[in-house]
Amino acid sequence: MKMFTKFVIVLFLFLPAAAQAVNPPCRTFPPAKSEVKALMDKVAGWQTGNFTYSTTHNSHDNGIDSWTNATLYTGISEWAKISGDSVLYQWLINIGDTNTWAMPSNFARYPKYQLYHADELCMGQFYLRMFDVYGEQKMLRAVKERVEWIMTHPGDTTMNISNKQSWTWCDALFMASPVYAHLAKIETDNKYLCFMDREFKRTWSFLYDKENKLFFRDSSYFGKKEANGKKIFWGRGNGWVAAALVNLLKLLPGDSVYKPFYDDLFREFVPRLAELQNPDGFWHASLLDPENYPFPETSATALIAYALAYGINQELLDKEEYLPVLEKTWRALVSAVNEDGKLGWVQPIGADPQKVTADMTAHYGVGAFLLAGSEIYRMQH
Repeated sequence: MKMFTKFVIVLFLFLPAAAQAVNPPCRTFPPAKSEVKALMDKVAGWQTGNFTYSTTHNSHDNGIDSWTNATLYTGISEWAKISGDSVLYQWLINIGDTNTWAMPSNFARYPKYQLYHADELCMGQFYLRMFDVYGEQKMLRAVKERVEWIMTHPGDTTMNISNKQSWTWCDALFMASPVYAHLAKIETDNKYLCFMDREFKRTWSFLYDKENKLFFRDSSYFGKKEANGKKIFWGRGNGWVAAALVNLLKLLPGDSVYKPFYDDLFREFVPRLAELQNPDGFWHASLLDPENYPFPETSATALIAYALAYGINQELLDKEEYLPVLEKTWRALVSAVNEDGKLGWVQPIGADPQKVTADMTAHYGVGAFLLAGSEIYRMQH
């Protein structure tokens, strides 16, 4: 009897340790809000403190109202909305005031970047976000004028990359479509959604490879192959589309007749991207040939992370299945931020997979990072 009693006592003392051993450790993701905020503030602070733009050279890519900078402003405005950071809001107001809240118009010098060009609409996303906060007509006026002009002056509908009057490259879906959706919300007028939906679906039907469930960057890649013989699907190009879907779904009313298409595309396309994540947590410049592009690429990774986090938050993606993917993604992105807050491993401006190095950064990459971090921050209620 004494032997049995000793056995029971030993077993009782052992059980807590045994239970601890078999139970999985508590999840550390999503990270604490304080941890995310500290990193986001550091990245935003470094970028605003090291912000430059050109007044003399290639304003389409480098000007104050370029798509590259507009993507940054969009990311900063998303983070400012969450954090309530008055310093960031003042920085954004200074940008808008410096540019007199105007849309890009330097077309005499760069004639192919016309009023129709989707990249030239990206600045509108920033202005409309600021209008939501401050309600000042100067933040709305130029965007509405540009969009109204495009809608009443139908452009060339040829789906060839040389034609910039239509959305002939997949990046355009991020640059332009949310502007129309946002105007529809502000003006409570579905004519903007009707136009956007038609143009989006023309691009989708032309560039979406239904077999691979990925987007070609543009028609010039239809017949091209990577070194491994597979089709060329650019990481950031597909990231642009994933982020475009998020920005659209945030703006479309729940009962919109247009919404089911974008919900369905999101549920098909974003999980396919998740399948192509590399073991290091990043997506690389070429989605189907990472061996020849072995280095991380943070702009694609951040844009896809933004979509994954939004999909989980809105229950478009199964949390149990995709939270581990997002956790690996976020850890990878965090590793690309140096001690000062500079984000590295960003592929330079381009239209195809390119080599990347750790010291490469770009404003649009930081904008994408801030969008992703903002959505991850929302995971902690």
